[in-house]
This record gives sequence, C-alpha cells and structure tokens, in this order.
Amino acid sequence: MDDEHYMRLAIEEAKAAARRGEVPVGAVLVNAEGDVIARSGNAPISIFDPTAHAEILALRDGAYQTKNYRLSGMSLFVTLEPCTMCAGAISNARVARVVYGASDPKGGAVDNGIQFFDQPTCHHRPKVAGGVLASESSQILKAFFRERRRK
Repeated sequence: MDDEHYMRLAIEEAKAAARRGEVPVGAVLVNAEGDVIARSGNAPISIFDPTAHAEILALRDGAYQTKNYRLSGMSLFVTLEPCTMCAGAISNARVARVVYGASDPKGGAVDNGIQFFDQPTCHHRPKVAGGVLASESSQILKAFFRERRRK
C-alpha cells in the first residue's frame, strides 16, 4: 500500500467527523507491516474534550491496541498538518513517520508555526511528508467551514 491509500482512509475519517459536526480532520495509524492499527476523526465537541483531535485519538487507540505507549516504527497519516499539541504527542509516542495532507499556515506546527520537530528540545523527530492528497483534504475543510458560515 502507498501513502495515498492510507490518506484516503484518513479522509474517510475526516468526512465522518464532518457528518458529526466536528472539524473534518482524520487520522490513521499504520504499523511497519502496513496494518491499520487505529483510525479516528476529530471529536472534541462530541466527547467534550479539547484534546480529542484525530491524531490524539488515533495515538491513544494505537497505544491501547498494542499495549505500548511507544509507537515506534509506525506511521501516522493525518488530513491536516498537526498542531503543537499533536506534534508533542507524536514525538512522545516515538512515531516514526508523519504523513499529512493539507498544510495549516495558521495552526500547523510541523512545517508552519513553531516547526515543533525542528526545535532543539524535541526528543524525537519523525520523518515528515506533507502534501499527500492535499487538495482533497483541503476541499473537505473548506466545504465544511463554508457550510458553517451559511448557517
């Protein structure tokens, strides 16, 4: 399987989040063998948890599934560039690779903003690939917020 395959799964999670009224961001955690370990969409509104970003939920579930808080060798696919909170969690979990879709100039912390993984205080730096199915990921977000502004 290639990066686009897993990003399409993350996009499915983002669309499901949008149907629940959540900001449409999806994440999929994949082990080194290519097995999907966890998948989630944003849920801070529905579960009353400001930390319930798609990445955090996928990392939590992945740690639970593997019975290990270290997710070494795994790849995290997410439809939007991770924020600072999520980048910190990704680093703490020792995720090997982060693949994201749409860039987030305002809230992103990987290639934008504070560039968390480039900081000297960052304990673990995953490999990063941005822009995978960026247009599709971005369109889902734009459509969601356009609809919200109409209401």
